[in-house]
Amino acid sequence: MNQPPSRRRNKATPAASDDSTLSNDLAEEDISQQEDPASATITVTAVEVPELTEQEISDRLHLERKVERAFFEAGKALMELRDRKLYRSTHKTFEEYCRDRFGHNRRQSYLLMDAAVIFDNLEQKCDRSDHILPTNEWQIRPLSKLDPDIQPEAWEQAVESANGKVPSHRIVKDAVQRIMERTQAPNTYQLGEVCQILAKDNPELRGKGGCWGIVSQANNFSCTVRMWDSEYTVGLQHLKSYNYLPSECEQMWEICDRINRVYSSGLEESVQRFLESLGKLNRAYLTALEEKLLRVLESEHGDEIIR
Repeated sequence: MNQPPSRRRNKATPAASDDSTLSNDLAEEDISQQEDPASATITVTAVEVPELTEQEISDRLHLERKVERAFFEAGKALMELRDRKLYRSTHKTFEEYCRDRFGHNRRQSYLLMDAAVIFDNLEQKCDRSDHILPTNEWQIRPLSKLDPDIQPEAWEQAVESANGKVPSHRIVKDAVQRIMERTQAPNTYQLGEVCQILAKDNPELRGKGGCWGIVSQANNFSCTVRMWDSEYTVGLQHLKSYNYLPSECEQMWEICDRINRVYSSGLEESVQRFLESLGKLNRAYLTALEEKLLRVLESEHGDEIIR
């Protein structure tokens, strides 16, 4: 009788079993070797950084100068746009153009233009052997309080205080303050004295040159003066007394009060221009026509003064 065929079990593949065992062994060996993390060895491959070529050094310096001069170039461009009135085809005023085209308010545009003038002054007069020049408008804004001839001295002092690096706004401001304290004469102005405003390239006094103001507070190195539109703190170097008699000063106080009340009420531009012209009077009285016009404005706004 034939024997039935025997059934044989399939044997597990030795290779798979060996690989699994080998992996487990290696893992156990790896863990056993790293039981103490402090004894682990980390291998760091050193990467050699190539030196800059002469062309790369030149390119770097060129690009650094472009970054440094960015705000200067912006200010110069704005001045040309303003002076040549290149905005006139689309906008009535330079201020409106800057707001719509660049998102600048009036102050931003003029700060950049003023900074460009200061930067140009520093570039021409400072010792540029170390190439330390401003890199933004905020750093040199305090220099606007000084005459152009003194600005380079203040900047160089600030660079020295910053250990040969570009100084911060605070360092420049401190240098400016030291120079102002050293060069300022004692304040001899009296309360109520009428003075003329001398702008002298001070951007904070833009549009106020030639205007008159009345001293309402005398400080160590400046005066608070009341003008036809508001109060301003003005350095002594930007003031010149009219040497009016006490009675003339009182008369100017009265005129100032009257103009201020009407001006602050918000009038049409043409009317505001008339009031601003009164703010530049170099005499302590109004003419008959000026008096009549001012009375009409006071009457229109309920501020008529009965004398």
